[in-house]
Amino acid sequence: MYNTGRSLADALRESARRGTIRGTRIHVGRREHVYNLGQPDTHIYLVESGQVKTLTHTRDGKQCLLSIHGPGDVFGESGVLAADRTETAQAMQVSALIQVRVAQIVNDCDPPLREALIGHMANRLLEQQQVIANLVTMDSEHRLAALLVSLGKKVGKRRDKTALICDRITQEELAEMVGTTRSRVGYFLKRFSVAGMVHRTEDAHLCIHIAELTDYLENSSLPAGL
Repeated sequence: MYNTGRSLADALRESARRGTIRGTRIHVGRREHVYNLGQPDTHIYLVESGQVKTLTHTRDGKQCLLSIHGPGDVFGESGVLAADRTETAQAMQVSALIQVRVAQIVNDCDPPLREALIGHMANRLLEQQQVIANLVTMDSEHRLAALLVSLGKKVGKRRDKTALICDRITQEELAEMVGTTRSRVGYFLKRFSVAGMVHRTEDAHLCIHIAELTDYLENSSLPAGL
């Protein structure tokens, strides 16, 4: 991954603290849209609390979930490249966001902020390339494993070698991100659970065993009989 030494979120907070940029705090209710596909919007967004997903639709109208963003994540960076949105952003729960105009960042005279933006855009590009590579080279079971590892690192609460996803992500949403059916995701999750790679807590939260899932991805097989 491209590394600038400072995340875009940290750079935005520092610039806001120094007053070189001005952000607007907005609150979005559960299932409300931050912006819509095709809508003119020249902002990027920093998630302070809550969770936001970005999604698009196929030509036949099927919804496709692109990504999920939690506290500390920045999304909406496509506003740097185009005035009209190429996806829809929807709050998965009540969320507090900091909205910043792209022009403020581009025109800001603070080199660390511009460098952080370049690093963020580069990482997004690498992530998208990895998703495309996974679609071409992995079957849907392995794509789900890779997605769970990614979500665990991104929005999970880390506990040693596991990550707890407290916010509910449905099997249908996982299926949209993997490119398969909800029933197949359910089947794969059951296999992962039997193999000790995921489990549900008493509160029905999904706990991801990152080391075990990573080992599965590297060895490309589950134990015999699963």
